[in-house]
Amino acid sequence: MQIVTAAIMAVLVCAACSDEWNDHYDASVQKTGTLWEAISSQGNLKNFTRVVQECGYDKLLNGSQTFSVFAPTDEHFTAGQADSLIAAFKADKKTGDDNSVIRQFLQNHISLYRHPVSSLTNDSIIMMNGKYAILTQNSIGNSQFLTKNTLYNNGVLFTLGSKVNYFPNVFEYLGLDHDLDSVYNFLNSYSVYVFDADKSVPGGIVDGRTVYLDSVSHLRNDLLSNTLGEINSEDSTYWMVAPVNDEWNKLVSEYHNYFNYDSKVNKRDSMQHANARLSVLKGTIFSRTINPDPAFQDSAVSTNASSYIVRHLLGDEPPYYIYEKPFSAGGIFDGTQDIICSNGHVRKATNLNINNHNTFLQTIKVEAENLVTLDSVSNANQPVVYTVQTNNPFYDRISGNAFVEVSPTTPSLNPVLRFKIPDVLSNVGYDIYAVATGSKRLPHQLRLELSYNDENGKEAKSSGTNTFTTHADVVDTMLLVSDFKFPTCSYGLTEPQVTLQLRSVVSSRYTTVYSRTVWVDCFIFKPHEEEATEQRNIKITN
Repeated sequence: MQIVTAAIMAVLVCAACSDEWNDHYDASVQKTGTLWEAISSQGNLKNFTRVVQECGYDKLLNGSQTFSVFAPTDEHFTAGQADSLIAAFKADKKTGDDNSVIRQFLQNHISLYRHPVSSLTNDSIIMMNGKYAILTQNSIGNSQFLTKNTLYNNGVLFTLGSKVNYFPNVFEYLGLDHDLDSVYNFLNSYSVYVFDADKSVPGGIVDGRTVYLDSVSHLRNDLLSNTLGEINSEDSTYWMVAPVNDEWNKLVSEYHNYFNYDSKVNKRDSMQHANARLSVLKGTIFSRTINPDPAFQDSAVSTNASSYIVRHLLGDEPPYYIYEKPFSAGGIFDGTQDIICSNGHVRKATNLNINNHNTFLQTIKVEAENLVTLDSVSNANQPVVYTVQTNNPFYDRISGNAFVEVSPTTPSLNPVLRFKIPDVLSNVGYDIYAVATGSKRLPHQLRLELSYNDENGKEAKSSGTNTFTTHADVVDTMLLVSDFKFPTCSYGLTEPQVTLQLRSVVSSRYTTVYSRTVWVDCFIFKPHEEEATEQRNIKITN
């Protein structure tokens, strides 16, 4: 009996709450029929009716699914405007899934479910195109209601004194601004429209297959989702620095030569095309989730930056894709035009204030103790990895606090070590360093050789004639060669194409002075900068 009484009381309470809530709605008018029957029969909605019918949404609004429709009257949406939209709809229909009239106009005036308004209403509702619109007692977005809360069998109808403005997101804005269409066309080439059966409206079975009154597709762009940032999402907030077409073309032309793959690399042309353009765009998008004010004033962390933990572990100094004082003179946002979008801002740039040494022209560091990078050894025993302990004077002076030891198989042999160097760019001058130390209180004598592919995919070699001598009990950073340029690129390839060979060159009569056991910490390939100090112009013969 107690359970039954409690249930009855709950129903009564809910009913009372419902009645109290309904009292707040402004004189809702209940009429029979569907939304489509109402729209098509209303004398001041003829132009809106024509667009709805031409786009095939008459069937949708005549069905059982529930909607809220916000329709501009003929006085505020003219026959000429309707004609232009219908012509654009027909043109878009021939070219693909993304129909701008449906997305930017029709779905911008329709929302799923009933949304009657009251004196308490101050909500954000989702339109059919995924846009958020502010709904109040008297308006939606920027448009005032002429009539409201007219209820029909499958929804509620409002009439408007103006169209609801379409507010593009960052990605959409790029496609609307002709100055930025180079950026947009590249990004959009990765877009696909995926059919969404759950959101589509079935209309019956024909020949054993479901026919849909409204086929809903959603945009998927893996480049944005997985690499750059979801600037096409209404649920996140982003800023993007977007170069205008002239700046884009200048940078793409410059970066194109850095991705010259040899002729035997599969899809070399498409890889060169994509990577040259990605190099312009990586580091230009900023999630406001990880860039809150006032931190954004001090530094801008792009979506391509590594996390603080990863930067700390890898010793990423200076940190890539992070920009100090972005609003100051010469900063990444300096001189850009600010355009507000539905999910953030586009910062339109005639000059991209990004030093490429802070983005894709990165230092390549290969740890010798990471034996995956060791291609082969000759005249030597199996390499041994040593860890530098905290009580060792070399602690924190050795990269990663570890190094590799390679000793000769017999005292009379000189070991040869070959290391694989990944992600080398073409036509970029590299200053190449080896970090090593003397073993058993004796220095080493070493000589360098580089192997790489020429443009035809054949192996080429550059052999150094200079001998490098380490110092006993000293961690030496030796500049092996300055401003060396590889003719081909191996960026992104599974198998590195560049091999660095270090050969011990200790003669037999000097084995008491020099050690044939080699201790190596790491190799550094640093993009050359003219102002770099301590450069040694060591000649390498090709």
